[in-house]
Amino acid sequence: MARKSAASKRSAARKTRGRRQSGSSPGARTGLRWSRHVTEHSDALTLEKGVFTSRDPKRIAASLKRSAEKSRRRKSNAFRSALSMLTFYINRAGKSLPASRKRNLMRAKDELRKQFGKA
Repeated sequence: MARKSAASKRSAARKTRGRRQSGSSPGARTGLRWSRHVTEHSDALTLEKGVFTSRDPKRIAASLKRSAEKSRRRKSNAFRSALSMLTFYINRAGKSLPASRKRNLMRAKDELRKQFGKA
């Protein structure tokens, strides 16, 4: 049986370093879904359930506006908080976001600007 070289052992160790194994602790999988955690527990906004799943840009913008204006924890003005949460969602979805949903979310950005009188 062939022995592994020291370099290949280091390489293998690098690949697994910092990862938790699925059964190691009760909250082990939270590291894998940190963007979901941020969306749900953000200090900026408490979002309505399913806000980003709507197909209507006006409804998405209105929901974000309501959440931003109602929030007492945000660190910036309501417009910036709402827009940054929407941008965060778009960026974290990345390549897995279908083009039609991305178009709707980009339209929601424009609608959010209108609703805040910034357009």
